[in-house]
Amino acid sequence: MKQIKENPVVAIAGDWFTAHGKGVNLGYFGKSENVSIAKKMREVFAEWIDNGHNNFEDENTCILCIELTDGILFSHGTRYEIDFSK
Repeated sequence: MKQIKENPVVAIAGDWFTAHGKGVNLGYFGKSENVSIAKKMREVFAEWIDNGHNNFEDENTCILCIELTDGILFSHGTRYEIDFSK
């Protein structure tokens, strides 16, 4: 988060998708403003979120939001370039 604060340009990548965006620190996971998103994250990542590797009591446990700007999706041999800024 310290590096992203200095330079918010970030990238994500997976087997079939890569993208660039702006990293935004939403702050502490348990902050009242983050209750809704924290609940959604607990549902989506239920399989592993409480596996003991996260300390949600620690105020340094932050939520990183990535506002995507552009990306590339590969599907069945076709490349799709995506502009998220529109």
